[in-house]
Amino acid sequence: MNERIRRGTLEMISAMLICGTIGWLVVVSGQPVLDVVFWRCVFGAATLLVICAAMGFLRPGILSRATFGLALLSGAAIVGNWVLLFGSYSRASIAIGTAVYNVQPFLLVLLGALFLGEKVTAQKLTWLGISFLGMLAIVSAHGEAGQVGSDYLGGVALALGAAALYAVAALIIKRLTGVPPHLIALIQAVTGVLLLAPWANLTSLPQASTAWASLATLGIVHTGIMYVLLYGAIQKLPTALTGALSFIYPIAAIFVDWFAFGHRLTPLQWLGVIAILLAAASMQRGWSLNLRRLAWR
Repeated sequence: MNERIRRGTLEMISAMLICGTIGWLVVVSGQPVLDVVFWRCVFGAATLLVICAAMGFLRPGILSRATFGLALLSGAAIVGNWVLLFGSYSRASIAIGTAVYNVQPFLLVLLGALFLGEKVTAQKLTWLGISFLGMLAIVSAHGEAGQVGSDYLGGVALALGAAALYAVAALIIKRLTGVPPHLIALIQAVTGVLLLAPWANLTSLPQASTAWASLATLGIVHTGIMYVLLYGAIQKLPTALTGALSFIYPIAAIFVDWFAFGHRLTPLQWLGVIAILLAAASMQRGWSLNLRRLAWR
């Protein structure tokens, strides 16, 4: 494994571990979905502006008109992704929304094959399938009966829409190879501020300090830092490996549940964790399954 792939793998793992705490912060903030996304973009844009200025990424000539347009388009997709995903939690459930949303690696691999000409082998599809089964084992055993929201089908549809928008954004970002990921994330956060400002509730601001702390953390850590790591990884890694490593996100969410709310892992969830880690490691190391031998047996 070369240094570029190794660095991208570490960045992707770090981004997914941070991403696993997003749902908890959204709930703790107690704010409407559009307000959560708006303030996330505000704090994220401020953080990324400082980072880009310190690293000299605000000088003219870094972006062409075409790359700037692509960055704006990816920003609209990412902001829509946040709104739809957060909205799915209350309509179906966090477990169902997470499960449905995690079809996005498959959509990303499919789009990469269709538009980037990337090869999708049977081995890659097998490991992605094992990852997906592991993720389903985790979320199917997580939570108690009766936690489904009032609009189950609507929540599923929102999560599917969020997955599709994430795949579109990731595909666009791969076209921006060579553009600093810090600058891409800044453009996306500013795009979110401009898009959501007309609908943000600015006349009745949050009063609790916990709400502001949650919103600020979402912006500074989960946007300013996490998206720099994520986009840097996407630009370095093959699409299939990016998809496999993204399954670390539900694992991180399970452990956050454990530490924050005392929810312990069941044996079925542990099997899911093992399946996901095995598939991610296999994609990274190039391990293969002898599918013909398994079929014969």
